[in-house]
Amino acid sequence: MKVYITYKIPEAGLKRLEGKCCFNFNEQDKLLSKKELSARIADVDALICLLEDRIDRDVLDVGEKLRIVSNFAVGYNNIDVDYASQRGIMVTNTPGVLTETTADLAWALLMSVARRVVEGDSFVRSGKFSGWRPELMLGSDVHGKALGVVGLGRIGQAMALRAAGFNMKVLYYSPSPLDRENELSEWATYVDLETLLSRSDFVTLHVPLNDSTYHLIDESKLLLMKPTAFLINTSRGPVLDERALVKSLKEGIIAGAALDVYENEPALSPGLSELSNVVLVPHVGSATHQTRNRMAEMAAENVIAVLSGEIPPNLVNKELLQQRSARL
Repeated sequence: MKVYITYKIPEAGLKRLEGKCCFNFNEQDKLLSKKELSARIADVDALICLLEDRIDRDVLDVGEKLRIVSNFAVGYNNIDVDYASQRGIMVTNTPGVLTETTADLAWALLMSVARRVVEGDSFVRSGKFSGWRPELMLGSDVHGKALGVVGLGRIGQAMALRAAGFNMKVLYYSPSPLDRENELSEWATYVDLETLLSRSDFVTLHVPLNDSTYHLIDESKLLLMKPTAFLINTSRGPVLDERALVKSLKEGIIAGAALDVYENEPALSPGLSELSNVVLVPHVGSATHQTRNRMAEMAAENVIAVLSGEIPPNLVNKELLQQRSARL
């Protein structure tokens, strides 16, 4: 059985594959082009790919022997799942393992932009710090403020729980309110998106990318926010209209923003990197040794299961199981 990996994953994942299959990976320090990827998967049984790899109909058709596309990520909007299902190709992801880690990063971004940590670091390193002053680098309090969570899935709930330690009021917007049994239901308040944006001091985005969430936060939504409010995005870049964000930051429509993901990643919208009231990090939400190792193991375990004739633990297109049952 042959497996191809579009970019080298942590050794923990590669060790899982050893002795179970024959695998190769892209050894270059760059993503493969569509043409390069297609040339490497014509005769492979399994593909492990990154979120940045576009696995569309054309690529899937080249992989005539493909049985599984194992995504090294929780999200899978980079894969044409519907077409994969038509071809009988299983699609898997790595959910759950990065919930707390990504929430940690989102919280770090929130604190950084509120207290101007990155600005302060640059200020000191450049030799401008000449001593304590009453109004030097004034930021915004976090404790006691209102946190608006857009998308109360696993990561959104983890952010809400962190807010409890800072005595914050939590507002949330999701497709549906929390179940009464959820521990957050007694102190997290369900509101519509417009209300959340207008009342929150911090807005954090935790929604998947799909047709309904593309540019969910656009210029009209940014105008609803307080001029003292901050926006944090660790979900997907295109959820936020980046050009509208730049305009809002320049004009003081909102106080600041912190981003881990970008609309046209890795490119930034013009003017974004020049702003001092935005914190920018390079898509590192799950970037800890422990989490990335476990993601690599999960991606490998999904592949091993399928190549062994078993159901993978993190199957996305579960309709394939119904098709299998119907045939039996």
